[in-house]
Amino acid sequence: MKAMQVISLTLLAVLTASAQDLKLGKCPEPAVEAKFDVTRYIGKWYGIKKLPTTFQTGQCSTATYSLKSPGVIGVLNSELQDDGTITSTTGSAKVKNPAEPAKLEVSFLETSPPAPYWVLSTDYEGHSLVYSCTEKGLFYKELTWILSREPTLPEETIEELESILTSIGVSVDKMVPTNQDADYCSAMHQ
Repeated sequence: MKAMQVISLTLLAVLTASAQDLKLGKCPEPAVEAKFDVTRYIGKWYGIKKLPTTFQTGQCSTATYSLKSPGVIGVLNSELQDDGTITSTTGSAKVKNPAEPAKLEVSFLETSPPAPYWVLSTDYEGHSLVYSCTEKGLFYKELTWILSREPTLPEETIEELESILTSIGVSVDKMVPTNQDADYCSAMHQ
């Protein structure tokens, strides 16, 4: 009987994990952008692709970063909802360790714990690859975004960034593109 309970609990845990896109184990520790310069990173970025999230469901997404103080970035995330409304969320990102400035922690609500915001790759003028991972008991949940300074990004660049994600075990086949069509997103791209 005890073996049956263990098997049932294990199956329940696996089903729960797959339903929430959780993975068994600990978060990977990928390499981040070497010599990251936060002042070059500020400005507007367009969402190109992402792993689906419950808190970012719209299209035409943008992230605008501003320097608040040394090591602290103001964050303004905006997106266009299906009903035509524009929603925005503000927060801040802080450099956790000055020796690793590409490993930031982002907070949107004063009561919620900060989440990792790791810049794995950026050229500051064209693309950025962001990775986040949080552990939940025996499981972990990953989020990732491919961002661009323009509403589009060359397919070759997307493939290069996806290869970085694949190398750390991210399921890039689960990533979804963000609609940045100029006509559809005209209210957002002004």
